[in-house]
Amino acid sequence: MKKIFSLFLILSLVITVFAGCDNQENTQADDEYNAVDIKVAALMGPTGMGMSKLMADSDAKKTANNYTFELFKAPTDLTGLIINGEFQIAAVPTNLAATLYNKTKGQVKLLALNTLGVLYILEKGETINSINDLEGKKIYSSGQAATPQYALDYVLKANNINCQVEYFSTHEELATQALAGNADIILIPEPQVSTILSKNAGFRIAVDFNKAWNDATNNSSLFSMGCLVVRKDFADSNPKAVEKFLEEYTASVKFVNENHDEASQIIANYKIVPNQLIAKNAIPNCKMVTISGEEMKTKTKPYLQILFDSDKKSIGGALPGEDFYY
Repeated sequence: MKKIFSLFLILSLVITVFAGCDNQENTQADDEYNAVDIKVAALMGPTGMGMSKLMADSDAKKTANNYTFELFKAPTDLTGLIINGEFQIAAVPTNLAATLYNKTKGQVKLLALNTLGVLYILEKGETINSINDLEGKKIYSSGQAATPQYALDYVLKANNINCQVEYFSTHEELATQALAGNADIILIPEPQVSTILSKNAGFRIAVDFNKAWNDATNNSSLFSMGCLVVRKDFADSNPKAVEKFLEEYTASVKFVNENHDEASQIIANYKIVPNQLIAKNAIPNCKMVTISGEEMKTKTKPYLQILFDSDKKSIGGALPGEDFYY
């Protein structure tokens, strides 16, 4: 019995040693991750603000991958570059993600939602306190043939509101006209909201359009205005790199949402927003998130369906297939 017991102890030790070696090899294999070069496009404003800490960490050589970031003023400036494969990952409006998927026949995939509703109705006065107060009024907006128009049309129709809408070509032009006294009721996104409020021109936030959207859809659709997309060929060849990016991006968004002072300085340094004060005031209203996987799919589909029903062209003519969702 003593011999058998001794033999059992020896076998147990051998198994333990080999198991330890195997765990060590797995740990080393994970530690030996090789950084991948990734070109990332982002938009100035809310869709790029969550990226700011990641940009700073990348410049400080603290990231798992080798990132090259480029900022753009408008989605139209980078659409062709994404289609041509100039960027592997990009932050874009969610409806544009669907359009890119359709234009490339599935070569662009939705990686994560990163920005919820950032539209607000501002008023110079006290007459607008709910979406229904727009009845018979004139509202000025930007974003014609884009998310602001589709969203405004949907909410007005859902509430049977008749009002006149006039569009300016850019958010900046709308803000300028409002501050010049030429538009007293406006629908405008952050950070222009904070820019206008910082001028003490008598404007106030009258309606959080995120709430108006939720009410109009009976909370059946998340107002997911911004997202991250990834090129299918890149994701297929570099799944680990995509996973690392998502981890680092998620950490970046968390940092921005929780550290307004430091984050606003970083955002201003990269000129994502004009200055630190505007960035700091805008952060709470920008609803930056990271929603990926099955939750992303579940929450995106109703939103795209509403846009599709409103105007098929808003998402590139067709609802994306299941392979749209990374």
